[in-house]
Amino acid sequence: MVTAADPGETRTSVWLAARPAAPARRRSEAPSGLDRDRITAATVRLLDADGLARFSMRRLAAGLGVTAMSLYWYVDTKQDLLELALDRALGEVRLPTAEGAAEGGGAGWPGRLQTLARSYRRVLADHPWVAPLTAAYPNIGPHARAFDAALQRLLDATGLVDAARTGAHLAVSQFLHGCGGTVRRAPEGDFCLALDVLIAGIEAKAPAGRASTAQAAAGQPPAGRASTAHAPAGQAPTRP
Repeated sequence: MVTAADPGETRTSVWLAARPAAPARRRSEAPSGLDRDRITAATVRLLDADGLARFSMRRLAAGLGVTAMSLYWYVDTKQDLLELALDRALGEVRLPTAEGAAEGGGAGWPGRLQTLARSYRRVLADHPWVAPLTAAYPNIGPHARAFDAALQRLLDATGLVDAARTGAHLAVSQFLHGCGGTVRRAPEGDFCLALDVLIAGIEAKAPAGRASTAQAAAGQPPAGRASTAHAPAGQAPTRP
């Protein structure tokens, strides 16, 4: 797989490029105290502090107290390092489990989808450089794949199939990368309202049994039935 990281540049993803092992004679010359994980963590901190536009291998090396060339023992290019940092940040997304809702997410797939969407938005807010990098690089690192697998499980729970399933996946993906990742993000309340509308649209397309289950989990009456919670004593509930 190739991706255009910069205009006019085509490269292979760091997750697909095999790095040949350095000869034993040269491995002993590698700077001590460094490894790819430490360099990636430092990259995330530098991107958070200075932003994507100011990031450079020289500034990163200075923060680590090494020469810029020392970094190339562990990564081939700056773009490789940005890809690694991107996936590390995506690892902060709180994923709902396959068996039930994540902590604070409510019951059923709607609550789990809310948990996933809000956590993803928080990562974008905490790391403003993540949104542009998701557009520049393929999201195929281990954390990105875990995120997609969690989303696929949620869509499985809706019961949607074929074109409806594809449309739901597209709607959620575009919502998260659009409303959640814009430079001027909508206020939290507006985001949550838009998320509720999105979930309601998916519920409307879901099979009747799945929609009723989701509404019951959320404490709502099934579609087409009036709630009896506030009916006066002795009076039959009004039906549409």
